[in-house]
Amino acid sequence: MTRRGARGARALAAVSLTGILLGGAAPASATQTGAPAATAACEEGKTQYVTDTPTALVRLGAREAWTMATGAGVTVAVVDSGVADANAHFPDGVVLPGTSFVGGSARRDPLTHGTAVAGTIAARSIGSRSGVEGLAPGSRILPVKVVPEEQRGDGEEISVADVANGIRYAADNGAQVINVSLSTSRDDPRLKAAVEHASAKGSLVVASAGHRRTEEDPRTGRRYPAAYPQVLAVAATDNDDRVTDDSLHGPHVDIAAPGRDVLTTWGAWGDCYLSQDGESTSYAAGYVSAAAALVVQRFPTDGPAQWKHRLEATASRDRRDARDDAAGWGLVQPVEALTAVLDQSIAGPLAPGATPAPSATVEAAKVALGPMPDPGERDRREVIWVVVAAGTAVLALALARLARRRPRA
Repeated sequence: MTRRGARGARALAAVSLTGILLGGAAPASATQTGAPAATAACEEGKTQYVTDTPTALVRLGAREAWTMATGAGVTVAVVDSGVADANAHFPDGVVLPGTSFVGGSARRDPLTHGTAVAGTIAARSIGSRSGVEGLAPGSRILPVKVVPEEQRGDGEEISVADVANGIRYAADNGAQVINVSLSTSRDDPRLKAAVEHASAKGSLVVASAGHRRTEEDPRTGRRYPAAYPQVLAVAATDNDDRVTDDSLHGPHVDIAAPGRDVLTTWGAWGDCYLSQDGESTSYAAGYVSAAAALVVQRFPTDGPAQWKHRLEATASRDRRDARDDAAGWGLVQPVEALTAVLDQSIAGPLAPGATPAPSATVEAAKVALGPMPDPGERDRREVIWVVVAAGTAVLALALARLARRRPRA
């Protein structure tokens, strides 16, 4: 990556001038020989590939999931900085025309962020020269550009109105899943209405739960659109499947997915390892959007609320009946989401339309207020009768002996 490109991506990921942030960390330096800890940088204009298999695909059981669904026939919108369809992982027909609310082409992405997210979702295999592939490699991408290519520095980098309009556009143009790797701390009515519109149109919105930019940032707090109830809010895990403090915690978090050492598509130029210095909720959201695409293909008539519930209910967690503010209902599990038979007996999130099961109630016993019987009374009566009988026998015996001893006249 050139210095200009690196500065632009980092500024976009690290600065909030309108309250909107890209959900993840800036691209990290990475080798193109496959070792994620190396330091050679990805460069603009230099096409290179990595032969490694993305670790997230292994951890999420992609090969087994693909025997049941690949996302074929499902459209996933990426509301972001555009998607570079020139990348070899996006052959003709994978990236739809889309639209831009900020000028330029939706299929151009100098900032590389939207392309990286799209790669986690729908990148196609290009054979032995690269291991990169999306979790839903049969799906199509609808690029919706809401992030300007140029960083003007005047407080207008990302507009809430553009994001809201982007969500509406995606829903109106056939996207069953809408990925929003953006977050804001502001509960804006335009954003809320856009999410409600998308849900009513049959689209599931998947959004990053939020990312800490510096150590001084709060570790908890709601982020939007992730915090709206219709949205599937995604936290990021590290290589040990733990949600660290890089990912915001809070009651809005629904589910978690891999977000560290992400191997994915790099602009128009091949592959790159990203987020090596911390976890990215942007790419975690991409993996959950891909898992949602698999679920949509397998259960097409369920609708967004059921798709969301299925992913939450089947996530991996320590306690099946409990969520927490770090990982929500746990780490997404695509295979379980595709195979589970869900009913109200399954512990976990409440199914759409269900009511909490009432607790069993026992009628209170009436308390007698009169004198209570003495439990030892019967025993004492029996003892008294025994004593009386014994005493009578002894007395009779004594009288008999006395009668025998009396002198006869």
